[in-house]
Amino acid sequence: MEQSSPPPYRKIADAIRRRIATGELTPGDRVPSTRRITQEWGVAMATATKVLTTLRQEGLVRVVPGVGTVVAEPQRTARSGPARERRPRETDSGLSRESVVRAGIKVADAEGLRALSMRRVAAEFGVSSMALYRHVAGKDELVLLMADAAFHDVELPEPAPEDWRARMEAGARLQWELYRRHPWLAQYLSITRPQPMPRAMALIEWTMARVRGMDPVTLIHMALTLLGFVLSTAAGFEDDLEAEQETGMDQDRWMATMEPAFEGILASGSYPMYAGASAIGEDVVNQDSLFEFGLARLLDGMAALVDGPRPGAPGSPAVRDHGPHERHR
Repeated sequence: MEQSSPPPYRKIADAIRRRIATGELTPGDRVPSTRRITQEWGVAMATATKVLTTLRQEGLVRVVPGVGTVVAEPQRTARSGPARERRPRETDSGLSRESVVRAGIKVADAEGLRALSMRRVAAEFGVSSMALYRHVAGKDELVLLMADAAFHDVELPEPAPEDWRARMEAGARLQWELYRRHPWLAQYLSITRPQPMPRAMALIEWTMARVRGMDPVTLIHMALTLLGFVLSTAAGFEDDLEAEQETGMDQDRWMATMEPAFEGILASGSYPMYAGASAIGEDVVNQDSLFEFGLARLLDGMAALVDGPRPGAPGSPAVRDHGPHERHR
């Protein structure tokens, strides 16, 4: 008599079980979700749910709120007898919410945000990633806490500039140096989908505190325009970090390898602007020069809004009084 094949949920559970047994999935790693199971194996949602239920009943996986279903720590058989020695739990290893966040910052600063994972941070402590879930819900919460902690380290100058322009410039420079120290931070922050980070908000409030006479909508537009400029210019910090890791070349070495190609392009005579800048010398355009130039021009524009147009400038009252329409009144 031919033996019937096991039901689909058993086959899928066996496949995931093998991944755990071979180490492809380790404690703390997320296992395929019900949606992923339906897509990968082409089964109904009810079957996918039964797969995870079976694995949970076997003690192979567990549900972590805010994270999903992850591989559980292996259960150890207790030894009988009074001489049994207590094995220290991973919670005894000095882990805390703050230490996990600081370790995450250390990893992201050195390797970039793409290299950050719960497993990578856990390796800093020599524990499994499951130990981290006792302190943070998952990678999303970890990165949010990392970003807020980075802003907490900003030291505001004392005494603070009283002039509105000097205060906005100081705030922009504080952000710029912060993103230089943490290259991943500028690319993480978003203006269109902001995250709740009180410490970052406090820096922006400080930056705009001396601008007077603006309605709230105009003021927030000014603040976000300045923030957007610094963020977009600083985004290159992580790009450069990741490019150096991928190629093994820092920016100077990479530019040196590109120099013959650029020289060939400029020799055509079709790009006089680029050729003129190139003739001045090396490194006349870099991230710092772009920041300095852009910040000055941005604040010049803000001055026209806050202080009004300069006397004699196009559109100022002095010019309008002598304009053609005034003369023919």
